[in-house]
Amino acid sequence: MIARSFFVAAAVVLTALPALAQDNKPAPPPGGPPVRLRATIESFDGAKLMVKAEDGQETTVAVAPNTRVGAVATRTLADIKPNDFIGVTALPGKDGMLHATEVHIFPEAMRGVGEGHYPWDRGPDSSMTNAAVTGMVDSSDGKSVTLSYKDRSGKEGETKIDISPNIPIVTFIPGDPSLLKPGAATVMFARKDPDGTLTALNITAEKDGVKPPM
Repeated sequence: MIARSFFVAAAVVLTALPALAQDNKPAPPPGGPPVRLRATIESFDGAKLMVKAEDGQETTVAVAPNTRVGAVATRTLADIKPNDFIGVTALPGKDGMLHATEVHIFPEAMRGVGEGHYPWDRGPDSSMTNAAVTGMVDSSDGKSVTLSYKDRSGKEGETKIDISPNIPIVTFIPGDPSLLKPGAATVMFARKDPDGTLTALNITAEKDGVKPPM
């Protein structure tokens, strides 16, 4: 029950930003949409995180009692099964195909999180596809996976992505604040208040050397 509560709570937060990419987007919550921050922890005193973002900027993020902390565990291409709900970050290749740069396999309790295909921020023309696996065939470099989805406007779509066994493939697992230690890599969503203060809503933190690749 604890694990399911974490996943359901995480789903609410993780859905917020992808929703902005849809045609029929909802009104943003007070204070604006959550901020996505990828950063390495420098210190944590139990209430505030000092982190260094990918661009080198140091930022302080408040951690509230209800901030959800999770982690990821390593999986392999063989762990991806038909009808799994997965998220795939991808870049277009010279062959005209989309090629995955990372894959995260959602637990069943998180099926439907951020469903759709939309632009992402991991490089020029990068995309994120959160969808169900409806086809898998061998390719020259792993598997070619067909992903089927319905976005927030109700439009159905299908995307094919090549997945190499050499890219990071993970699944979400529960975590706790003990993971928030110096040197740990994190991906978090935070609320930005009018005064600029950031408060973490959800943190996915490195565990046992496995860094969140999203």
